[in-house]
Amino acid sequence: MHITAIYPGTFDPITNGHLDLIARATKLYDKVIVAVAVNKYKTPLFSLEERVAMVKAVTPYFNNVDVIGFDNLLVECAQSQGAAVIIRGLRAVSDFEYEFQLAGMNRRLAPQLETVFLTPSEQYEFISSTMIREIARLKGDVSSFVPECVRQSLTQKFNHQE
Repeated sequence: MHITAIYPGTFDPITNGHLDLIARATKLYDKVIVAVAVNKYKTPLFSLEERVAMVKAVTPYFNNVDVIGFDNLLVECAQSQGAAVIIRGLRAVSDFEYEFQLAGMNRRLAPQLETVFLTPSEQYEFISSTMIREIARLKGDVSSFVPECVRQSLTQKFNHQE
């Protein structure tokens, strides 16, 4: 049986923690779709096109990963892509309550979709895109938290904002 999973997020920017979860998911599922969300309720540093391009740039060595952008309900996106599983990452207990509520709502909207929670390797448990953006904005070194092309994009973005 061929199983497709979808891993949604804003990926603003994609981090080594995200890549760790993508790598884990590729071992569990035949196909993994990394779905980059527009998320109109956040003001992303990078445009949707930039975020999709960054994710594509750091995932070409996974032969079973596709990258898309989306601006509709996650369950609608998942269904249109033929996904049976939604991958969600949990870094800490504090993530669980929100993710649990989200999983419950997604189950009500699309009962055939299962949500699977994955935890990152311990060296990535504390990494968040928000923290990475703040460190980069203040000219800190983010090279151990993100791929090199993402570090360069952050540096370029913040240099242009000065």
